[in-house]
Amino acid sequence: MSTVILAIDQGTTGSTAVLLSCEDASVVARANREFPQHYPQAGWVEHDLAEIWESVEGAIEDALQKAKLDSSAIAAIGITNQRETTIVWDRATGEPIHRAIVWQDRRTAEMCAKLKSEGLEERYKSATGLVLDPYFSGTKVRWILDAVDGAQARAERGELCFGTIDSWLVFKLSGGAAHVTDASNASRTLLYDIRKGAFTSELCEPLNVPMGMLPSVEDSAKVYAKTAPSRTLPAGIPIAGMAGDQQAALFGQTCFAKGEAKCTYGTGAFLLMNIGDEVKRSEHGLVTTVAWQLGGKVTYALEGSSFIAGAAVQWLRDGLGLIKSAPEIEGLAEQVDDAGDVVFVPALAGLGAPHWNPHARGLISGLSRDSSAAHLARACLDGIAMQVRDLAEAMRADAGHEFVGLRVDGGAAMNNLLMQLQADALGVSVSRPENVETTALGAAYLAGLGAGIFEDLAAIQESHVIDRTFTSGIDENERSRRTNRWEAALAKSQLGTES
Repeated sequence: MSTVILAIDQGTTGSTAVLLSCEDASVVARANREFPQHYPQAGWVEHDLAEIWESVEGAIEDALQKAKLDSSAIAAIGITNQRETTIVWDRATGEPIHRAIVWQDRRTAEMCAKLKSEGLEERYKSATGLVLDPYFSGTKVRWILDAVDGAQARAERGELCFGTIDSWLVFKLSGGAAHVTDASNASRTLLYDIRKGAFTSELCEPLNVPMGMLPSVEDSAKVYAKTAPSRTLPAGIPIAGMAGDQQAALFGQTCFAKGEAKCTYGTGAFLLMNIGDEVKRSEHGLVTTVAWQLGGKVTYALEGSSFIAGAAVQWLRDGLGLIKSAPEIEGLAEQVDDAGDVVFVPALAGLGAPHWNPHARGLISGLSRDSSAAHLARACLDGIAMQVRDLAEAMRADAGHEFVGLRVDGGAAMNNLLMQLQADALGVSVSRPENVETTALGAAYLAGLGAGIFEDLAAIQESHVIDRTFTSGIDENERSRRTNRWEAALAKSQLGTES
């Protein structure tokens, strides 16, 4: 008997499989498998697709084992994924022609600058809601087609497929039966017009990306295909829900009403606000994106992304050896009342929204003989919170109203000190749900809708339970002092760079 929904959360550093009850969406079991990151040269980040696939299959096996369930218990599969990470593969064999180029990768910065110099920035911003930045998929596709001998000709003959991770996973799970994406993932490619709801030649031609290699774009909740038999799964399970990780988290946080917002703290930090069914262009360095598409109706969101959040903690662990595990940072940072004069700008992969400076570099300032590992740990958490504060200020300006509160999720949201610092930086309440796996939860909700397990959004909303709310513990004078100190350091991180 089918009793659970499988949510596959394919992230930047690992793949997570979550089994959720069909009855009440409670977590039955969870398993994660990490995989290596590959850095061919400075500013380049790649993934090996065989390693990702092994991590996905392993996570599914581990979750089923923990739940003591057979794969026949899976009623439907939902997928959520790192979004802009780009894959080109052989349509006949399913084999990638190059490693995946990860969303953090900056190798196409010069290509983006060239497109801007050709006067194309307004075309892309108006149609896609995005900015011309290496973050997004379009220039990554172009780079792969240039780098692999014969790839352009093969793409023009229809022999190659382009997709983000969601497309590739559906292709793999279905045994090559479906080459699809959903509107939320399509909206992150630079090739998709969010008003027209389609990939267009006006966006593909400047990058010389053949439209025949693009996936079909579908709703975020529907049956796209059924599984082919594999080592992990039997044939016939409906693959029924799909959304990019941040949109899935917005859905998992049940931010179904216009104006509701969430921030996910993972490798990076991602702030999204539901803006309803009309496209609203950002004038303050954010992007406009598709939140989800249900029954052909699109819901849009404003989004701000900082590239480094949890990755800064990983750097303290792996690069500097200050901590042995990521959760240790909270205890270390709590050894001091504040960071003193130490400020850490975690621009380790350039700056994302609202600054969009791929050449910015990480910076630690204010060190003295009194500075300790605890001060640096606390400054790291401060830096993560202040980057989100910058995103929130831009979103307030675009939306034209204040935040009434912020819902938070992701692994780093379990850090109570970080959440308190976030409430202090924003001056609004920060609410954390009981289940911080809201990315996987959103994928499961969508799959449940697509497969007819959940009746409607109201049924989903009943399951959202708040665990803890953090409120600001500082006054406006102290908030201004911290903000001024942060902005001075932020400016230094961009000195001598090209913006």
